Amino acid sequence: MNIVDKGNIQVRKPKWLKRRLPTGPEYERMKKLIKNNSLTTVCQEAKCPNQFECFSKGTATFMILGERCTRNCGFCAVSHKPLGLPDPEEPSRVAEAVASLHLKYAVITSVTRDDLPDGGAPHFIKTIQEVHRQSPGTRIEILIPDLQGNWTALAKILQAGPDVLNHNLETVPRLYSRVRPEAVYERSLELLRQSKIISSKTPTKSGVMLGLGETVDELRDTMRDLLKNGCDILTLGQYLQPSRSHLPVERFVPPEEFDSLKKEAMELGFKGVASSPTVRSSFEASSLYNEVVTSV
Repeated sequence: MNIVDKGNIQVRKPKWLKRRLPTGPEYERMKKLIKNNSLTTVCQEAKCPNQFECFSKGTATFMILGERCTRNCGFCAVSHKPLGLPDPEEPSRVAEAVASLHLKYAVITSVTRDDLPDGGAPHFIKTIQEVHRQSPGTRIEILIPDLQGNWTALAKILQAGPDVLNHNLETVPRLYSRVRPEAVYERSLELLRQSKIISSKTPTKSGVMLGLGETVDELRDTMRDLLKNGCDILTLGQYLQPSRSHLPVERFVPPEEFDSLKKEAMELGFKGVASSPTVRSSFEASSLYNEVVTSV
């Protein structure tokens, strides 16, 4: 049923959020490959609404450093604790999957590992290197956690040569204590700023969820903050409540409002913007990257 909880009230999802679920041989091949190679995708772990469409097109966002997170954000469906050491074979398996799928563009993200002094940076580096080795023509976008402000670890990741550095703000600063209680808004902005200092030619990207109680003025201020800190690409999508234990949806933002926000964001100065109810940070990432490259 297309119903979400809002306190004790059940709210039906609007029609624009209802998706047809494409399946077929490519979708089944992707599911089999992920299972057989003991891989984790954020598509499945975070219950992304686009996973059926992306899988049917032979694309996925691979999640490394395990499938459990040290943080427990109010919006996220990824499991948290207990944790183990990172699997040293995981980077090779991800690279093998990228090669097997003949991907021209791969997105690699991770859970947050505050239990590791470098946030798991060596694992990102090894995964990037393995993909480069096995699929030299594949572009790589990495979606990283805040590394607890370890900019030395960030520099090492960027030196491995990703094509895009993505780090999501997720929401406006006023809502951080409720939505991302273990994160720091200013630290996330600083990560994007430091990325440009370290590697000025690497496009940076960030995403914000709508419908958590933010105001339009707060969102505008957040977009300006991103631009001031060197962010090139912005994604805006509708927050959906993964389960009853997660934060409720405060508002379903209509598609025409997303269209208006995209126009405003482009006028503010972003080089690429994806904005719609079903957008997630890695959805159609290759197309966004190409927009930025051609605009330079």
